Formats: sequence, structure tokens, C-alpha cells
Amino acid sequence: MTALKKIAVLLAPVWLAACSLMPPADFPVEDQVDIDRYMGKWYVIAHIPPSATENAYNSIERYEQTEPGTIETTFTYREGGFDGEQQTMHPVGSVLEGTNNAVWAMRFYWVLRMQYVISYVDDDYQTTIVARDKRDYVWIMARTPQIDDATYDSLVEKVADYGYDISKLRKVPQQPLDERNDG
Repeated sequence: MTALKKIAVLLAPVWLAACSLMPPADFPVEDQVDIDRYMGKWYVIAHIPPSATENAYNSIERYEQTEPGTIETTFTYREGGFDGEQQTMHPVGSVLEGTNNAVWAMRFYWVLRMQYVISYVDDDYQTTIVARDKRDYVWIMARTPQIDDATYDSLVEKVADYGYDISKLRKVPQQPLDERNDG
């Protein structure tokens, strides 16, 4: 086997894994994400969650770009109620090249990489929708723990337009800022 073939064989799994994270052309992806404006604290307003967080309260995602294309994430929530035990996860996002910062590979536990598609962010970077082309999980997030009903309804409508079953959407209980103890 030539050296070039050996390299191709070794890199094929990496290439295939990266391809599986790219959404199909017809899936909604934000045209351009200003990564600096996207960083910071986002409150999870509603979600179709993985089973580990289906009972989450006061869910917050915090993003920090530690080097170009690398996003350190801190996800915190209370399990089962506002007084439940605080849980924390630290996935690391890698912005996929050629996506204008809108598609990330979110790595959990060193091996598991999940697709993270910023399908929508409003012009003021106050609300966002993060989705997956498998339509298994989705997150509606905002810079504040509560949003008005009209904004919420318009975001849910977008999620429905993306092909999700919105009957599975769970509104995440969020306490007002003055009642919280989660930093």
C-alpha cells in the first residue's frame, strides 16, 4: 500500500465523522453568526431535550471562545425543581469550517460529538434556536430567563417550520433573576 493510500485509509473515519455533522442543504442554518456576539450566557426557554436533561429547571448555557474555532461551554441546570441538585456539563464546541460559525461539533466526554446547528439568531442576538438535522433535539434560548409570549410563539413556529414535532417541546421552568442562586 502506498503512503498516500495509508493516509487516506487513516483519515477516512475522521472525514466521515465531520461530514455526518454537516446538515443537508435544505436544513435551516443561520447565514452568518458573529461568534463574539454569540458568546456569553443563554437561558434555555424551551427544548426537546436528551433524556439526561428532560427534568431540567433554570437551564443556562454559557459560551466562551478560548481560541479561534473552539468554544468552551458550561451547561448548568437544576434537576427536578428550582431547589434540585445543580448539575453541570462542560462540552467543547468546534466550529466547522465553511459554515460561517453556524455549525459546531459539540464534544462530550472526549468521544461523543454531536451536531449543533445555529438555525436562527435574531439581529440583536437576544434569541436563538439551536437544532439538529435528525430533528431529535432542539433548544430555544434567550439572553433573559423569560421572554414575552409573542416572541416565544414566533420561535416555536420556526421550530415547527423546521420539521419538528412541537408537541414534544418542553418549556423549561426559569426563575426570575432576583429569585435565583445560580450565578
